[in-house]
Amino acid sequence: MNKIHLIWVVGGIAFGIIAGFSYWFFIGCDTGTCPITSIWYNTAAYGGLMGGLLGSMVFGITEKKEEENSDQSESKDPE
Repeated sequence: MNKIHLIWVVGGIAFGIIAGFSYWFFIGCDTGTCPITSIWYNTAAYGGLMGGLLGSMVFGITEKKEEENSDQSESKDPE
């Protein structure tokens, strides 16, 4: 795992934790029977997990596009 990949994953985790906590704070679960949204740290942890996965996925997509672009530019003849 290189440095840029780590930045994407950690950034996604941070964003997910903030989004999960915000979801609990503004929407949440009033009855207390919801397993994820009834307690703030469950929602924040779930958001962090999803954010980390999303950050890793976005990094993979951008990395693949950069490789495709570099392969195409190398294969062109300057003639």
